[in-house]
Amino acid sequence: MKFSVNQKDLQNSLNYCQGVIEKRSTLPILSNVLLEAKDAKLKITATDLDLIFTQNISNIEIQEEGKTTTSCSIMYDIVRKFNNEKKINFNLVNENKINLESDKSTFNLNCLKASEFPITEENFKENEFILNSKRLLKLLNKCKFSISNDETRHYLSGIFLHITESEGKKFLTAVATDSHRMAISKTLISEDIKFEAIILPKKTIFQLCSILDHYDGDVKISNLKSKIKFEFSEIVLMSKLIDGKFPNYFQVIPKDNQKKLEIDLKAFLTSVDRVASVSLDKKDGLRMNLENNSLNLSVNNSNSGDGKESLPVKFDHELDISFNPRYLIDVASNMDGTKIEIFFKESGSPALIKDPSDFDSIYVVMPMKG
Repeated sequence: MKFSVNQKDLQNSLNYCQGVIEKRSTLPILSNVLLEAKDAKLKITATDLDLIFTQNISNIEIQEEGKTTTSCSIMYDIVRKFNNEKKINFNLVNENKINLESDKSTFNLNCLKASEFPITEENFKENEFILNSKRLLKLLNKCKFSISNDETRHYLSGIFLHITESEGKKFLTAVATDSHRMAISKTLISEDIKFEAIILPKKTIFQLCSILDHYDGDVKISNLKSKIKFEFSEIVLMSKLIDGKFPNYFQVIPKDNQKKLEIDLKAFLTSVDRVASVSLDKKDGLRMNLENNSLNLSVNNSNSGDGKESLPVKFDHELDISFNPRYLIDVASNMDGTKIEIFFKESGSPALIKDPSDFDSIYVVMPMKG
């Protein structure tokens, strides 16, 4: 195998691979990437057995076709230190050694045989649909901060994707919750698609978001029992799904929160962030005292001190309620407009938060006791 590839193209691809490969894998082959030079393309594959990333890099010069595997982290570290836009020449010296050279640098890296690399080809043609990349990215970004980190409830450690119907229209809806807060976002789908409800794992979501951040176009999505596949123009991401039942989240959405607070988004976000600074881990309760169109925020920490701040708001009720400030900051940071609306019932009930500039996303946050 002998080929030349552009430094930047290879670095970008290996950067994605780094996100897939487990740092502490017990199988040496899983620390490697599979390199296949064929038909004027370099195909790069990385996997942790649950997630498979594949990318085709076009316009490479191939003197000799072939395939092998070598350490992803070492190759990435070398490649990113080469000059940008330079060509890197690869030459498979023998089945255990690959040579890389660029400018005046030469490296020989150890290889493991391509035949040892675990990849599975599956037919995903059954349930296919197309979604614009920006709409998919928005769905994931609006929900991912609410994913649970609790390993014991694995069914909450991902985003629940499913089809919902409202007023005769169909939506692809995403939900994430850690049982203290919940994020729901939806996007309209025009075609009548067959899509089984799934729970997409956290690692897959973050990989997907990093690809979507740099991609503008359509994404082909297809799922098959316990797996899902996302196809971009040159990239394919295939993932196992979380096996489990997502809770009935409809029951948790407050139905009769009539007390509406309207406030400037930026002022609210910076104010909550500032007042919460007195709490070392932002876990102390942020007290919100509301009366006569005024919001008084306060945090009191017995070890570090206290902080207070007042803001003008639109609110014609009286209420005293406490929240984990981190949750409010997360929600507010993911809003697009200039205002934030919070709907309350009473001090012990969950709050419903809306973004007036985005009717497709809502948030529920549980208050703190005491």
